[in-house]
Amino acid sequence: KKLKNAVKSAANGMSTDMYSDGTLANQIGGLQALVADAGTGTVGGINSTTYPFWQNLVQSAAAPLQGGSAITMSAATIEAQMLQLWIKLTRGADMPDLIVMSDDYYAMYETSQTSLKRYTSEENGKGGMMSLKYKNADVFFDSSGGIPTAHAYFLNTDYIEMVAHQDANWTIMDEMSSINQDAVVTPILFQGNMVVSNRSLQGVMKA
Repeated sequence: KKLKNAVKSAANGMSTDMYSDGTLANQIGGLQALVADAGTGTVGGINSTTYPFWQNLVQSAAAPLQGGSAITMSAATIEAQMLQLWIKLTRGADMPDLIVMSDDYYAMYETSQTSLKRYTSEENGKGGMMSLKYKNADVFFDSSGGIPTAHAYFLNTDYIEMVAHQDANWTIMDEMSSINQDAVVTPILFQGNMVVSNRSLQGVMKA
């Protein structure tokens, strides 16, 4: 039972880390690093200020991509903001196929689709997370608490993924005895990181 709890705790911690900026000890570089709020930063050793092609796109309600005044995000305005970011991230057959939103943005988006809802179930209807659709992309929210409020990540999963060492992918090791107490420990190993090969096709929408 304790081992099951440890695995669940590790999974919850990983879910939180997937949205992190990777600055804490033993933390992977998550979406706040790879698809940064400023669009800049050094990822994979490449400084995107020096090499602007390595910047991700940012759709900010405070400074919209399409220009004009700041926008108050709501069910009435969210889809127009999404469209402008989508257009900028679409290059021929390359376009976002996954959009993950914070709870507040997801609620706005679902409300905006009241008369047009289309739900899809992951794993071809065999269970899993329910999501809405935006064009060809699945849209869902993550209730793990790791994603910042007022955020949506537009991801092209052809160029962004989680990679793990084949011998340390939540690998459960043999029990090890303690030398100074009547107890055993069971190490669980993970070595990996989130990686991106094209930041210019990833985007974030934020307040």
